[in-house]
Amino acid sequence: MFHPRRTLRALLLPLVAGLALVAVPATTAHAASTLTNGGFESDGAGVAVPAGWSEYGDTGASYTESGGHSGSYRLSQYSSAAYKVETYQYLSGLTNGNYTLTAWVRSSGGQNSAYISLKNCGSSEQRTDLPVSTSSWVRIVTSVNVTNNQCTISINSDANAGNWINVDDLTFASGSTGLSIKGADISSLAKSEALGGVYKTSSGTTGDAVTILKNAGMNYARLKVWVDPADGYNNKTRVLAVAKRIKAAGMKLLVDFHYSDSWADPGKQTKPAAWSSHTYSQLKTDVYNHTYDVLNALKAQGTTADMVQVGNEINGGMLWSEGSTDNWSQLAGLINSGYSAVKAVSSSTQVALHLANAGDDATVRWWFDNAKTYGINYDVIGLSYYGYWHGSLAAAQTTLDDVVSRYGKPVFIAETAYPFTLSQNDSLENQIDTSGELVTGYPATQAGQLAWMNAVANIVEAVPGNKGLGVFYWEATWTAVTGNGWDPTDSTSGNGWENQALFDYSNKATSAMSWFSHR
Repeated sequence: MFHPRRTLRALLLPLVAGLALVAVPATTAHAASTLTNGGFESDGAGVAVPAGWSEYGDTGASYTESGGHSGSYRLSQYSSAAYKVETYQYLSGLTNGNYTLTAWVRSSGGQNSAYISLKNCGSSEQRTDLPVSTSSWVRIVTSVNVTNNQCTISINSDANAGNWINVDDLTFASGSTGLSIKGADISSLAKSEALGGVYKTSSGTTGDAVTILKNAGMNYARLKVWVDPADGYNNKTRVLAVAKRIKAAGMKLLVDFHYSDSWADPGKQTKPAAWSSHTYSQLKTDVYNHTYDVLNALKAQGTTADMVQVGNEINGGMLWSEGSTDNWSQLAGLINSGYSAVKAVSSSTQVALHLANAGDDATVRWWFDNAKTYGINYDVIGLSYYGYWHGSLAAAQTTLDDVVSRYGKPVFIAETAYPFTLSQNDSLENQIDTSGELVTGYPATQAGQLAWMNAVANIVEAVPGNKGLGVFYWEATWTAVTGNGWDPTDSTSGNGWENQALFDYSNKATSAMSWFSHR
């Protein structure tokens, strides 16, 4: 969501990979019924073809070396010249069914492609790109349905000179993974369209933005609700109208209550003007009535919300000052009032609590530990994760894993985004507009935008126990349309996020929309 401009914290310098060894001939694929030497510990360092594995291509660019994820050694692919290499293991005698490959990886980025895959399994090949993670290991998963009693585990690099990957601790076991939420926030859409905003397919055909997103694979839409916004958008009436379109397209609906007349985030949780003089007791009633009113109206028109956020990025609480984290008992009362209203309308609607900064596990722990202490009710945890502000993919993965383990609740990324360009399309300086603000390894291009979304989706999919629900992109349809700026009280305010929309400056769908087809 909208934030004041921030300065990107410097990321850690890339790890320097070891030198490539002299090339050796590729070996014949061997068959095994279980994964062999997944930790690359059988041979020690400097082995060109690890035990149990085979190689194809520029085989000198694939070898074992010291510095494993958990053990002493790892597989590395690297060369001082451009190279293509595959390290693979063929498994036979498998019982048909679903299997998941898990791997810990690091990568310099810069490759034409770098991925792990499961192929020749009787169903479609399944790939997961390696995220750019130069200093910390990241866990990724790939799932496949084996139908012919065999499968090939494949580690691939099509790389430029000096590019490298590290892979370690592979496991291959029964089970499947995937994301149930492949969503986006489209709260800007109604106002954009009213002011002349146009949306096109990637080929340039003008169409309905909801339909374009749905056809790309989006299955869940997020809409924010303000109480009495100055411009009349993102209120109950507008949400009801857009909800009809979302549900007609066959998508699910997340309703994001800000409990404000404008943006609520970690830096501001301003009460609606109509509630400004109310006591704490009155505020609890306000939260209940407002939440119930909007959700019951949605239900009445046949568009019941599937998920609801009681508050938006409530790291410091909501409805300040009464509901700040300086007074947890009162914050608990306000949140539980909203929770009760949600369940009164629809007991099956999930209630999410949403914090910013998925890279800060300590703060997230502190918050939800207090939520437990004070009896705050919720079903799901949502976290914002903007890599240029919130730290590394590894840090975010640590938080995702920790909250699932610690609180037993499913988790999703409620907001993430990435620029497809550093240029701007209106007069307001963009939130991210210099190369120094980017995440290392992810350029401000449509390909970089897609790579970022796949990387975020990968770490959510890898959350243990299939408790990583998915990702919402923020904000897919907020293109530069005059009058549709960030400030609902000022029609001349600009949009600092148009270079992070999923439609480019020609109003065409960016290639990053293909992330919606993630498993």
